[in-house]
Amino acid sequence: MRSPADVRALIEDRLARYLKKDRSGIRRAMLRLFIEVPELTIGEIHERLSSIFPISLHSVAATVGIISTRLGLLHVRRNPEGTCCIYQLKGQYVDLVRRSVTVA
Repeated sequence: MRSPADVRALIEDRLARYLKKDRSGIRRAMLRLFIEVPELTIGEIHERLSSIFPISLHSVAATVGIISTRLGLLHVRRNPEGTCCIYQLKGQYVDLVRRSVTVA
């Protein structure tokens, strides 16, 4: 079993490698959104990013899925009506993500 420090180091390494491949800046912009806005849906993320980047709703959903599952950075819950998922950055990783997206 991994210790919390090991898990955090693993996530930090995965995040660094994930952001290293970000040529367009979409990944960093999406993570910045999660820092600025506590809770977001796929539609809200798409609305904000599509004004800056040429990105489809499907691409936004795929990127959020990767950030949630592979990186383990997001908490996912259904809205009360059960019509969509609400995503939020896990509290223990806010400082890690903030540091990672501000690094050039």
